[in-house]
Amino acid sequence: MTSFSHGIVDSHHHIWRAADLPWLQGEMVPRIFGPYEPIRRDYLAPEYAAEATACGITSAVYVQANWPLDRCVDEVRWLRDVHAETGWPTAVVGSADLFDEDAVEVMRRQAAITPLVRGTRLQLHWHERPEFRFASAPDRMKDPVFRRNIAALADLGWLFELQVFPAQMADAAALVEDFPGVTFVLVHAGMPVGSGPAALAEWTRGMRLLAERPNVVVKLTGQGTFVRRVDRPLIEKVTATCLDLFGSRRCMWGSNFPIEKLWTDLPTLVSTWQDVLSGRSAEEIRDVFTTTATQVYRL
Repeated sequence: MTSFSHGIVDSHHHIWRAADLPWLQGEMVPRIFGPYEPIRRDYLAPEYAAEATACGITSAVYVQANWPLDRCVDEVRWLRDVHAETGWPTAVVGSADLFDEDAVEVMRRQAAITPLVRGTRLQLHWHERPEFRFASAPDRMKDPVFRRNIAALADLGWLFELQVFPAQMADAAALVEDFPGVTFVLVHAGMPVGSGPAALAEWTRGMRLLAERPNVVVKLTGQGTFVRRVDRPLIEKVTATCLDLFGSRRCMWGSNFPIEKLWTDLPTLVSTWQDVLSGRSAEEIRDVFTTTATQVYRL
């Protein structure tokens, strides 16, 4: 395992109380990452911190974990208290209903609670397969209310976590181009569904469109989401394509833990990504594991 004296930044993880998450309660609802019985429990900051620090992770960005949108302010308030008690997470990406006229006021309330908040996420991914679908339609990013709320992020100094499938990337590229003052962080490296030639070709075409927009940063996360394993050839392909198209200063690694606990452990996940990157220059490795996330999330 490659080691860094300055540590590694985990740019995408979640901690949660199961009682706050409807998808961890009651009837099993199909999710994008498959059956999730093993993680239907509290996963709190001390457990995450113990696992993370053992792998050399010294900072972490919490990305919203799908609390009910009417409780998105409570989520930020809870994270403020968790940070005060444990020192984790280092920064927070919250959420708000960006299709609501009052979303800007909600985000201002979140910003007033804690300076830990760096941005917001509302998942826009839509797929023909219902279990892969989050948004109600593939083109919700064209909604005028949504776009007004995205424009407000520049004044807040916040970024937007962009989660779309390859088939949506042309619309996503147009959105990004229309808001050059907002940084868009592409979640799970654009979510290639599978490693077959057709799927990867569609993904690569979309990634080229997004790479042309300088305000897009790629998050190297979640590559087990669809294959449900640590797939080294897929990680190698995704890493090489993203670094070639975006450069290392626009790429950063993240664990997506504890979701990936469904098929691996954190040491295996970290060491696989480190091994895949081991042939790159020291500067590129440092960018992917530390520098990019530190700059993007102002850590």
